Amino acid sequence: MIPRTIDIEKNLEKNKVLIIYGPRQVGKTTSVKKFLSETSFKYASYSGDDLEFSYSFSRCSLESTKRIVGENRLIFIDEAQKIENIGTALKLIVDNFQDIYVIATGSSSFDLANTAEETLTGRKNLLVLYPISIGELLLQQTLYEFEEKLEEYLIYGTYPEIITHEDQAQKEKRIIEIKDSALIKDLLVFQRVKRSRLVIDLLKLLAFQVGSEVSCNELGERLGLNEKTVRRYLDLLEKSFVLFRLDGFSRNLRKEVSKMSKYYFYDLGIRNALISNFNDLGTRNDVGQLWENFMVLERIKRNAYRGISANYYFWRTYDQKEIDLIEERGGMLYGYEFKWRDNKKKPPKDWLKTYSNATYDVVTPNQYLDFVT
Repeated sequence: MIPRTIDIEKNLEKNKVLIIYGPRQVGKTTSVKKFLSETSFKYASYSGDDLEFSYSFSRCSLESTKRIVGENRLIFIDEAQKIENIGTALKLIVDNFQDIYVIATGSSSFDLANTAEETLTGRKNLLVLYPISIGELLLQQTLYEFEEKLEEYLIYGTYPEIITHEDQAQKEKRIIEIKDSALIKDLLVFQRVKRSRLVIDLLKLLAFQVGSEVSCNELGERLGLNEKTVRRYLDLLEKSFVLFRLDGFSRNLRKEVSKMSKYYFYDLGIRNALISNFNDLGTRNDVGQLWENFMVLERIKRNAYRGISANYYFWRTYDQKEIDLIEERGGMLYGYEFKWRDNKKKPPKDWLKTYSNATYDVVTPNQYLDFVT
């Protein structure tokens, strides 16, 4: 078992719900069960997969909830997003039981993050658990061992079950299974997508456009969908932790691009499984895209696990000056360009000239550890 970075005990508060969500099979349930095995609290554990419990809890009846809570100090609800009226049901617990602790996990934010966030205003703490981070891997490996496997992480991703497999054929087989589960199960369980084939086709198009601005109108034309439907699918894919988005940064220059977005994958193994490409890096023409996706995601993981709040963007002007990642925090703008080949690139003059509070760095395989750990 690979120890995860999230600190459940630190984020657990009386009469608040600790919501832990993230992609499927990244270790949410395992992390909570490990915490429960070590806690002194008397607890009860339930699952949204249990139809009888799910029905009873979703009724939001105080009498029924009293039976569910019983004499326990801590209630754990796994797959909580599958429970109807989940936000109201969780609110009922924290509002009516003194000194109660609640943990809810889910592999989708369709209802757990959205409905619950609205209902549980002031009554919740949120944590996102990602696939394994570089920082977590370096707690288990030497730097030499990690860098020996860096290519594997760019090809097969960093889901816990994938990185613990040594056999590459098994890695490939398992990541394809996770891809089918992550992309199909969440989307269809909620009956929000009836044409799953089109969603897969949309993801394949995005897999080839990692690091590039995306036109929803162009995607719609290629898929035979209207722009509104494409945007709806993209929103659902973000909420099911398949994709995340960076918007364009614009403050001062009229020539800055701000209406387009870039999409990245929460796991590169999923991205490569979509396009059926598990080839070695030496034979690929998309290594730069893999490196950019990997670095952007690892930076977000690093900041999230350290409790560092930041806004993330990309920056581009209409005359093709660009920076891959802009991190806005503490009144500063940190610009980062990601290069697989170690070639020095000068910062765009307009960037440093326009923003006096801005910096610029190039991140390559020769000097990336400080950036992500």
